Amino acid sequence: MSITVDPSPKPRPWRRRLRRILLLLIVLAVAWGLGLAWFVAQAGRGGEVDPDHTDAIVVLTGGSERLRAGLDLLARGVAERLLVSGVHRDVRLEELFALSPTDDSLRCCVDLGYAASDTIGNAQEAAAWMRAHGFHSLRLVTSNYHMPRSMLEFRAAMPEIEIKRQPVDPGTVHLDRWWAWPGTARLIVSEYNKFLVALARVTLGRI
Repeated sequence: MSITVDPSPKPRPWRRRLRRILLLLIVLAVAWGLGLAWFVAQAGRGGEVDPDHTDAIVVLTGGSERLRAGLDLLARGVAERLLVSGVHRDVRLEELFALSPTDDSLRCCVDLGYAASDTIGNAQEAAAWMRAHGFHSLRLVTSNYHMPRSMLEFRAAMPEIEIKRQPVDPGTVHLDRWWAWPGTARLIVSEYNKFLVALARVTLGRI
């Protein structure tokens, strides 16, 4: 009696599971990397001023460059009113104008929002302000790396409002060859991960 030996034994169940897990991790890593490339491209979209008029300008706190950009837009007459969202409760309008000297006549058209402590709060605060004034369009001013997540949150908070991007390029953030700058790389990866969390939350909320 002859005994036949199977030349190709079947892999053990734990090995099959391990292979599936490794394949899933590779797919997720590739998807994450492609998404990161898209995120950087979105952040790097130009900051030229759109000449079309909007009802309002919303500036998110986080750097004097943002405030200067917002006040410059208001001085150009591209919008009727400006909201600075996320201001600390101890800060007053005079202090902000001291940081970004400009025409004092603009003070009548600038409001400070004290309710927001994060980007979600910024969007909610701005939405309430827009509706209180009866505005239908805004120009959003924030840093380039923060723009994708801000646009996501603002569109979720006020889907009926037309929103134009107005990114500000901070001098300390280098989107060109960002991976070669450790500080910028950490900032970009951190902000991208926050964007993914926000995207998941907004998507689940819609479902």
